[in-house]
Amino acid sequence: MNFYTDKKVVITGGSSGIGRAAALLLAKAGASVGLIARDSAKLDGVVREMERLAVSEHQKFQSVACSVGDRAALNEAARSLVTNLGGIDVLINSAGISYPSYIEKTPDDVWDSMMQIDYMGTVNSVRAFLPAFMEKQRGTIVNVSSVVGYMGVFGYAAYGAAKFAVVGFSECLRQDLLPYNITVSVIYPPDTDTPQWHEENKIKPPETKALSGNIKVLSAEQVAAALLAGAARGSFAIVPGFMNKVTWLLSRHLPWLVWMIVAGDLRKFWKKHPRQWA
Repeated sequence: MNFYTDKKVVITGGSSGIGRAAALLLAKAGASVGLIARDSAKLDGVVREMERLAVSEHQKFQSVACSVGDRAALNEAARSLVTNLGGIDVLINSAGISYPSYIEKTPDDVWDSMMQIDYMGTVNSVRAFLPAFMEKQRGTIVNVSSVVGYMGVFGYAAYGAAKFAVVGFSECLRQDLLPYNITVSVIYPPDTDTPQWHEENKIKPPETKALSGNIKVLSAEQVAAALLAGAARGSFAIVPGFMNKVTWLLSRHLPWLVWMIVAGDLRKFWKKHPRQWA
């Protein structure tokens, strides 16, 4: 974690989950941290936690409450954080929402929200901080995708499409920023024990729950540690968890095998639990 000592780091979605876990690890590593999220009360709480964990009097902590879907507010937040932190070295785009559901039952506004927050929120954030990165001609950007950003999973059509888009954007961004010495990473977390994951479990289709049981749930701290370690190494693809790594490799090199396994699991589920088709 020496890589982050005296670094200026901004995290979107920093009020809970993976973003919050990363913020606390960074505070202990000696970084100055700026947070962006919608809930000002939660942000204030995380700032207080970071202040207690700080290892140097020179560390600075700040939060700005706004949505990554609001481009104008995000641009203003970026200007404020860059000014108050004294620059930016690392940007972690962790803000996101999820709504697992059957395709035919997913409301129209959910499809729009997934793309607006999970995909365009990442694009908006990168573009808001890009002038500061380009001026410095150095830095690290980490975009949080998902296991459903490299393979489709039943019930995650809206969320998965947005997370696939994040990966495509990141691959292009990596090339665009090569002349500026700015490293781009993408992390693919599996199911992670966060407030969002617990909310998802309340509405997940049973098929999604059955498939999700094949990969171990990680803690937010485990994923955040993998994110920070991978970004420090300059890795483009960061895949936390052993079984997640196996699935990622299979999906890249033997996609037909992954399809056979997933389709087989779904057919077994429907045999035991016949679905009432609309």
